[in-house]
Amino acid sequence: FTLNLMTLFSFLLALGIVVDDAIVVIENTHRVFDNGKVPIRKAAKIAAGEVFLPVFSGTMVVLAPFVPLAFWPGTIGEFMFFLPITLIIALLASLVVAYIMNPVFAADFMKPHDHDHGRVKMTRGYKITAVIFAAIALVWYVTGIAGLGNFTLFIFALYSLHKFVLEEVISNFQTKGWPRVQDGYKKLIQWCLAGWRPAGVIAAVVGLFIFSIVFTMIRKPPVGFFPKGDPNFIYTYIRMPIGTDQIVTDSITQIVERRVINVMGKDNPIVESIISNVAVGAAEDQFSGSNAQPHLGKVSVAFVNFADRDGQSTRVYLDKVREAVKGVKGAEISVDQEAGGPPTGKPISIEIAADNFDVLVRTANRAKRYLDSLQIEGVEELKSDFQSNKPEIVINIDREKANREGISTGQIGTVLRTAIFGREISRFRDANDDYPIELRIKASQRNDINTLMNIPVTFRDMTMGGAVRQVPLASIAKIEYSNSYAGIRRIDQKRVITLSSNVLGGFNDNEVVADIKGHLRSFAYPDEVEIKMTGAQEQQAETSAFLGVAGMVALGLIFMILVLQFNSISKPLIILSEILFSIIGVLIGFSLFKMEISIVMSGVGIMALAGIVVRNGILLVEFTDLLIEQGVELKEAIVEAAKTRMTPVLLTAMAATLGLIPLAVGFNIDFVTLFTEFNPHIFFGGDNVAFWGPLSWTMIFGLIFGTFLTLFLVPVMYLITAQIKARVFKARISTETADSEGSVALN
Repeated sequence: FTLNLMTLFSFLLALGIVVDDAIVVIENTHRVFDNGKVPIRKAAKIAAGEVFLPVFSGTMVVLAPFVPLAFWPGTIGEFMFFLPITLIIALLASLVVAYIMNPVFAADFMKPHDHDHGRVKMTRGYKITAVIFAAIALVWYVTGIAGLGNFTLFIFALYSLHKFVLEEVISNFQTKGWPRVQDGYKKLIQWCLAGWRPAGVIAAVVGLFIFSIVFTMIRKPPVGFFPKGDPNFIYTYIRMPIGTDQIVTDSITQIVERRVINVMGKDNPIVESIISNVAVGAAEDQFSGSNAQPHLGKVSVAFVNFADRDGQSTRVYLDKVREAVKGVKGAEISVDQEAGGPPTGKPISIEIAADNFDVLVRTANRAKRYLDSLQIEGVEELKSDFQSNKPEIVINIDREKANREGISTGQIGTVLRTAIFGREISRFRDANDDYPIELRIKASQRNDINTLMNIPVTFRDMTMGGAVRQVPLASIAKIEYSNSYAGIRRIDQKRVITLSSNVLGGFNDNEVVADIKGHLRSFAYPDEVEIKMTGAQEQQAETSAFLGVAGMVALGLIFMILVLQFNSISKPLIILSEILFSIIGVLIGFSLFKMEISIVMSGVGIMALAGIVVRNGILLVEFTDLLIEQGVELKEAIVEAAKTRMTPVLLTAMAATLGLIPLAVGFNIDFVTLFTEFNPHIFFGGDNVAFWGPLSWTMIFGLIFGTFLTLFLVPVMYLITAQIKARVFKARISTETADSEGSVALN
């Protein structure tokens, strides 16, 4: 387990969630304490015991969606593994803090306070605090660490602001403003629970759910697999025919490099460097190794950090470079940006498979020509991974001459392999290490076919009594120049050729792929050939399927936890309905603002949202049950529970939402320069907002609407469920009574 980027951002995501347990415990302690009417130690015990079960089950339901995510298979799963594990550990730790540390802190620090502040005086304690802070700041300044000195004064300024300004404002809000809000909410709940209105509230929510689906279908927000931000690097890959001399590849790379430089312009402030590679480090596949491939070239453009771009987008350069490098004869050129997440295939990847090789090649060539002729918008350029023009030299052994001399083909092969690739003949050892000693001919000779053909083949001539003799290779072999296949891939024992391409900027990957699929349906090909979309689309389908299964498992776990807590089926269903209807906020939010829905990040966001929404519902339902057990009438218990639990529900929702906003908008601030240079370097955006934005906005939209559901839909559904139960129970009692009376009459 490593401390990596995913782990750090998981901590940021957890910030707004881990405080929920503490909020519930402390808020309940504050309510029971009632400004000193109950001794604080007794209040802390009562409050912690009162919310023990809902806090525990609430944390478990928040954990539940992350448990199946920890078993995410494949490359995406390896990349996302740290997110659920980090959140699970953080949430379990928050549970321990809420149960053990928060009651202790409350007992030590929660004191009765006078709401009649009047004029705040500068007390002796405040003066002592000021002297201590001033002394600490002075020490930092004397030692030359001005930043920490400024930070110390900043903390004291916050303390003073709270003492002289905020404390009175907060007290007035707690004693006057917030009770009015609670009373207004209480009246609204009483209105919603009267007469036929509960059914109307449910009908309105169902109607809103249908509207959100229709609205999404009309607006059609873009859907993507993994989010992509502005490129930090633009890579232009050049592929020449296999066997092309490195000098030729270099000349073509220089042509491409000049075109890229013209696009970027001279002294462009957002361009950090432009670097070209030929043969080494030029492969498009980052896992292809470091072997030199003379037919490959690459031009890399590196941009400065996002904060130094003055708001300029680098994505426009991606399309400009693609347009500029078109038309280079003899070269296949593709332009792409760095991968923003785990390695995936090309967004367009068409896999053509067959057993018959000739049929496969003909079908692949026909498919490429067919799709190219359609000029489908958004397709950069379809490229085939099959290459049939790899030059090779075949050395044909004259077996009759070789047999006459008593030389086997194995001997000749060993001589050639030793000459070209080398063979270890000994090892040199010193005090620290040993080094292999390899025998092979010089590089200049290895690249000269005439020298290779004149290499002596040493053998023992048995016709001359076993004497050692040498003959040149040319005397027993001839060379032949030809072309062959560079390689043939197999998947599930079938030969496979893949056509792939990037998607141009301004086009949605899924929409372009759907367009290609539609055209492929009208493409005629033999029955023995199989054509399917793979690459990023295949991974997207697998990810969607996994998230669907994980979602079902998470719902099952949440349902089991709720059944164990409430010993009921109806109450868990009431709470689970929040998950379904909270998606209303997600759909409307993404559709209204035309944000891209990421299959991975938005899917994870919905699963995380489920647990948080359910936890708030638990608080309300559990307290309603408690009041009913104490003899409070049904409607009165629902209203009182809603009013009492309104504060922790809103606090937990606001904490989670506010914790997610910096991730959603990409808020960046440099606290070091804030206190050392008084310049916070604030800016919005960057790579992180592109990656974490879809997840954060999913949870924000869902939480906002989910909180509304908790405060209004849950009380209404609780009432309707209780009334239905009462009617069913009453009907059952009536039936049993009638049956017993009939039995008595017969007797």
